[in-house]
Amino acid sequence: LLGRSQGRAHRPLAAMVAAAWPPDDGDVEAGIAVPRRCPETTSVRSFVDPTFEFPEPAAPVLRTWVPQEGWGKLPAWTFPDPVDNYLVRATSGVVFLLALVLVILKMGFESDVGYNWVPVILLDFAIRTCMGFRLSPFAWIGNAALKIARMDIFLVPSKAKRFSFFLGCVLNTVIIVLHFGLDSHIKRGPSIALVVFSGLESIGGFCVGCWLFQSFFAFRDMWYTRQDYLSMGQDMRARYMHDVEPALPSGVSIAFGFRDHGEPEVHSFDYELLVIGGGSGGLAAAKEAARLGKRVALLDFVKPSPSGSVWGIGGTCVNVGCIPKKLCHQAAIVGKIVRSHAQAYGWGEGGGAQPDVNFSWGRLRANILEHIHSLNDGYVKGLRSEKVLYINAMGKLLDKHTVECTNAAGEASRITARRILIAVGGRPSIPKIPGAALGITSDDIFFLEKHPGDTLLVGASYIALELASFLQGLGCATTVFVRSKPLRGFDEDMAKRVVENVALAGTTFVQGAEPRAMERQADGRIAVTYNAGGAERTAVFDTVVFAMGRQVQTASLGLEAVGVKTDKAGRIYHRHERTTVENIYAVGDVLVNGLELTPVAIQAGVLLMQRLFDGRKEHMSYALVPTVVFTTPEYGACGMSEELAKEVFGERQIEVFHAEFTPLEWTVPHCKFQCYVKVIANYLDKGRVVGVHYLGPNAGEVLQGFAAAMRCGITKAELDAVTGIHPVCAEELVTLRRTKRSGAVFRKTGC
Repeated sequence: LLGRSQGRAHRPLAAMVAAAWPPDDGDVEAGIAVPRRCPETTSVRSFVDPTFEFPEPAAPVLRTWVPQEGWGKLPAWTFPDPVDNYLVRATSGVVFLLALVLVILKMGFESDVGYNWVPVILLDFAIRTCMGFRLSPFAWIGNAALKIARMDIFLVPSKAKRFSFFLGCVLNTVIIVLHFGLDSHIKRGPSIALVVFSGLESIGGFCVGCWLFQSFFAFRDMWYTRQDYLSMGQDMRARYMHDVEPALPSGVSIAFGFRDHGEPEVHSFDYELLVIGGGSGGLAAAKEAARLGKRVALLDFVKPSPSGSVWGIGGTCVNVGCIPKKLCHQAAIVGKIVRSHAQAYGWGEGGGAQPDVNFSWGRLRANILEHIHSLNDGYVKGLRSEKVLYINAMGKLLDKHTVECTNAAGEASRITARRILIAVGGRPSIPKIPGAALGITSDDIFFLEKHPGDTLLVGASYIALELASFLQGLGCATTVFVRSKPLRGFDEDMAKRVVENVALAGTTFVQGAEPRAMERQADGRIAVTYNAGGAERTAVFDTVVFAMGRQVQTASLGLEAVGVKTDKAGRIYHRHERTTVENIYAVGDVLVNGLELTPVAIQAGVLLMQRLFDGRKEHMSYALVPTVVFTTPEYGACGMSEELAKEVFGERQIEVFHAEFTPLEWTVPHCKFQCYVKVIANYLDKGRVVGVHYLGPNAGEVLQGFAAAMRCGITKAELDAVTGIHPVCAEELVTLRRTKRSGAVFRKTGC
């Protein structure tokens, strides 16, 4: 059978068989199985774990050497770094040309020698090249013996390598001495030159050997990497499915690594993909898989918040996150323009009085919810048009292919899928204090039927500051309890400036404050007892909003029972979105060290589906992801913070270019907010831009293009070469000249 030959010529056929029966069927448990003995023997050891013993199969077993990503760590020699190969080939190629020149020169010196010099030079060059290979005839004999022993031909023991190298050195020395002796009769040229030429020729021969050896592995790896196996198998799956399966003898099973040979080999699943979670990432992945011709089902169920808020399909972003937040943020901006800026621009009555404008929370809420409902309907119709089955039920894993679905009525059913994607996202955290049920979270703020009034935001995350900013702009008196640092994880200098602007708009910040208890008063307001600066105090608010972080919703999925590993917070360990179970994947907020951003979940889901079902190789890059905090003014960032850049590259190796400015449109109404921009460049890498930070209007619109430029590797010099558009805020990013290190005044004056 195929497993009885380790020849590389069989690997394409192995990939075809792997495509016909993907390893995600549940066959892999012990890593990559490369037999070191014939399959009919009592045991076959794993390449990854030589101590692992396979039980004798009940039927003939077809084993293939098809490395799959995430199955274990391969030996270092198998996949050398291609960058190293290119460097070796480039430098050795130069030496190779030098060696040829030296051989020609030596031929000229030896033109008067009284013996046939051609065989001697060829023998000399061949032996020295073999020394570069470190493969003398003794090593080839050893390799042949290893091949007979069913081991890989390139697994040369260290003793054989050392002996081969020693023998090559001895033979090389003999040739040099022989040349030196014969060259003493040369009539032209000093003997010392011949010695130098011989030495350089020896080095050239060694480099040529290394060059050929490395080039061989480089070209081999172009065809035989783990990703190449996967894509080759996926591309040819449909073509070879009907060719390979009928050709197998009766009773032959397929195994990739170790498996229980008692279970059936060919599974019949209800769906090729089952997505658990109907947020942005899950929806994008489901529709992409369906577009690629797969049978897809999607489970989505929204548990009511502690305050009873529920919503439709679409996840946090659409229903209680990005969409309603941005609309409320825009409502606050419109209010400021009408109340403050319109008069300065000549609108309304004269005399400085504000226009008679009344704000209606109920009308804003109704309009926003109407738009969100239209998005919910659009998602359902989109799934239907892509032929994705939408199931409004909770999912729980019973095994790695079976999911129990429980609907709102408590009725349970089961469905199976070849692959499962987890995209359940997270929900806001609530502190465990007396009276916490009186508070709400960001899941509830957009469903309030009446104006929030005096509002307390517990926490200083970006969600808390965004809520405080637009609520203040909509007529609420807002207070923020800051336990430690505001905007943790962002650039500290920028975070400080964001807080200053939000405070300038009227929000009160209480540093080091932690709520201890909450109690409803007779007038319906909420009394909050909190500790700040070691003293216990009490304040009264109409609304209390908890914005203290989020918890992933993986506890009820049954992940531990099927072998999916998570951290203490329930986040899933992964490698390129693949969990510790080979057919279960995850995207979005549930990932360890993931980014809790909607576009990240969408792109990761789409790329994952393309790798699984379309043979592509591109992975999600979690670096250089732009993000915006929608306060007033907005803060956008892409790349490293100043603190991280100093930690990674060293303070002396980076330069921070910065400036304060006032947008032109804010000058006439004398807006009091201050805007700021800075660019961080790494001089160790030709001044490459590693961080861009912008505090000003329309941060998202400004930053998106610069994020694309950073992904292309833009340098500060290239940024300076861009001609700005005048007069706009984005122009400030291409006109930065002052550095923090210089201490020069960075407040921009003039237009």
